[in-house]
Amino acid sequence: MSEGFYFLLYLGVEFAALLCIRAVLTHGRTPQGTVAWVVFLIAAPHFAVPVFLIFGHRRYPGYIATRRMLHGELVALREAAAQNAPLRPTEDAAEKDRLRAFERLAGVPLSSGNALKLLIDGTQAFPEIFAAVEAARSFVLVQFYTFNDDALGREFGERLIDRARAGVQVHLLYDAIGSRVSRRYLAELRAAGVQVRDFHAIRRSRGRLQINFRNHRKIVVVDGEIGFTGGLNLADAYIGRAARLSPWRDTMVRVKGPCVAQLQYVFAEDWLWSSGEKLALDWSPRPEPGGTNALVLAPGPADPQETGSLYFAAALAAARRRIWIASAYFVPDIDVLTALKAAALRGVEVRLLVPDKRDHWLVWLAAFAFIDEAKGAGIEIWRYLDGFHHQKVLLIDDDIASVGSINLDNRSCRLNFEVTLIAADRDFAADVAQMLEADFALARRGGPSLSHQPNRLIQIAAPLARLLAPVL
Repeated sequence: MSEGFYFLLYLGVEFAALLCIRAVLTHGRTPQGTVAWVVFLIAAPHFAVPVFLIFGHRRYPGYIATRRMLHGELVALREAAAQNAPLRPTEDAAEKDRLRAFERLAGVPLSSGNALKLLIDGTQAFPEIFAAVEAARSFVLVQFYTFNDDALGREFGERLIDRARAGVQVHLLYDAIGSRVSRRYLAELRAAGVQVRDFHAIRRSRGRLQINFRNHRKIVVVDGEIGFTGGLNLADAYIGRAARLSPWRDTMVRVKGPCVAQLQYVFAEDWLWSSGEKLALDWSPRPEPGGTNALVLAPGPADPQETGSLYFAAALAAARRRIWIASAYFVPDIDVLTALKAAALRGVEVRLLVPDKRDHWLVWLAAFAFIDEAKGAGIEIWRYLDGFHHQKVLLIDDDIASVGSINLDNRSCRLNFEVTLIAADRDFAADVAQMLEADFALARRGGPSLSHQPNRLIQIAAPLARLLAPVL
């Protein structure tokens, strides 16, 4: 090719780098990150520009426009929540303030009449999910980050096919980044009448570059009457069939009542984004007698604020005596790490339950670089020893608990689409506390500091992995 072509290519890359720098200066989240991107784009534009196109974006503008199309459904949810307001609202202003931040982040108030059942591990969760799907009469909504074409995935798929052939509307949404599913199997599902969508197969070209954003939600809704959410995905590993990570420790929650409609709304947003189709669903939640006060919070990169980070910050601010956090990963951003340390310093018992085994090397390594700083402020670090720990659970004092898909890492807080159910109920919190106490019994507290790690590779690699924390 001629020298003129290469010169034009050079000018094009330089101009693209300038546009990227402008975007960084306009929307950079922190001074450190902004400086890092600017230096990178100036020093190595030919490499930095494509990297920025993949990892540099922080928002999903098209998704925001999609969200506006469901405004009527959101109004209906808020009205339903108001009609099912907690039966005995506290008159203590301070007590109300503990929950107000969650309500404002979720966009809906707490609603009563939610029957919740904690499901510990796949052996409890999947039979309940399968039974609910088998009994579906009107529609089934299924959303998983990981949907694999393996034994468990096919067992579940057979039930979806059966319901679709029986005339039930079946919608399956998966994330192609996290899934391993063959085209042939997807074709089988579609041929049977199952409506299948990849979250990333969108019409907008910019989405094809934004592989950094992932839909990490796990949601099942049946007939608008029963719902499930939590940490489990549809793959053999999640029921202990992966030898290296077995047994697999995870948690789901079954929901009946108004929060089912809130889970349904989260699914409907994602389905509309991925397909352009607005689903016709039942938006009249039925409260369960004597149910729990709860709401559904669904953070994502389309939010006007960083809802995931604020979720953890609000939880830490609400804690008076203790906060226990179970997470598969510990790579917090600076704001969340500061909130963790501040809570511990004011005397709150802050416990973090993390896996001792690893499923992703970089995330596992980066955690070592944060642990010493956390322990120095009085935060207790517990490493789960009995298999791989993957649950995402939070317990505040004796009366607030959360079960969902949000990990204590930058990816969950800033880049992923996530979901969690937050309950303000002493009985449910007691169930969560009992479950976590059993987990702590299978964990060890502490461990050597990074400088005293017997593995020299961890000493060297952990600080380097921490440099990638914003995208881990």
